[in-house]
Amino acid sequence: MIKKIAVLTSGGDAPGMNNAVRAVVKHAQARGIEPFLVIEGYKGLVENNIVPASETNVDKEYRNGGTFIYSARLPEFADIKVREIAVKNLKDRGIEAVIVIGGDGSYMGAKKLTEMGINCIGIPGTIDNDISSSETTIGFDTALNTVVESVDRIRDTMRSHNRVAIVEVMGRHCPDLTVFGGIAARAEAVVTSENIFSTQDFVDVVKKTQEIGKRSVIIMVAELTYGIDGRPSLDEIAKEVEKQTGKVTRVSVLAHQQRGGTPTAMERVWATRMGVHAVELLTNGIGGRVVGNKGDEITDFEIMESFNMPRKSRKDLIDMTNKMNIIK
Repeated sequence: MIKKIAVLTSGGDAPGMNNAVRAVVKHAQARGIEPFLVIEGYKGLVENNIVPASETNVDKEYRNGGTFIYSARLPEFADIKVREIAVKNLKDRGIEAVIVIGGDGSYMGAKKLTEMGINCIGIPGTIDNDISSSETTIGFDTALNTVVESVDRIRDTMRSHNRVAIVEVMGRHCPDLTVFGGIAARAEAVVTSENIFSTQDFVDVVKKTQEIGKRSVIIMVAELTYGIDGRPSLDEIAKEVEKQTGKVTRVSVLAHQQRGGTPTAMERVWATRMGVHAVELLTNGIGGRVVGNKGDEITDFEIMESFNMPRKSRKDLIDMTNKMNIIK
């Protein structure tokens, strides 16, 4: 039976990561396995920054956002010579397996380590919700609540001053924070790479709201949609909207506040269940897999299988929102 495992967080931080780390540590200890914490992700593996979990009170981190074992990006981990250093550091300590909490890039590192004899399990940790092998990722629910709260506050001031806000939301190439946030915050329009608006489309939305007497207009836009591929920037669009409608139009970029904050209750539940499941896989000698959820169940798939899963289209939800929320 496996005797020692390590856990690390990699890539962008996400609320709930601490709950997953805690679950891994506590469940490993309950199974008679000695857990270790890797500080600063794959960078910590290479720099041998690995500490026994027994030296840290993981229980006190359950309500904190971010990741208390920190994270760092390490593109050099793609180099086999760099990975060999990491493997040596693990083997010198007798650590046989690693649980990696992060996104797709983190999963690739886990796959490479598994191929080098270190069993790895991936847990989806990213606010973007862009891992197809899991219906929800750790961090998404909290980030979604942060988005909605932020847009609600923007709505307050837009209504007070009869203005338009174009709100840019994180998510990389996944629109879920924008789409679900738009539904919950009752945005007048949601714009993603699946339904790209022209500048005139933005203008037309605002004109329709003027016709029915709306004082505030919120248009939510997924990041990496404008200012690229020959499309105008959101600031340029805002200027044209203001010019054609006479309504003051502002761009609000929701940035890193989306990553922070106390994890929601469901975030903590899913993170805990996923962490426990990851440890169980390793105790059964199973590696090279990623954990996720579907409905109310915890699932797991081979890492490469997870890479090849198609992402869900949100076009129906976008159309529903855009048709419904323009009505007074």
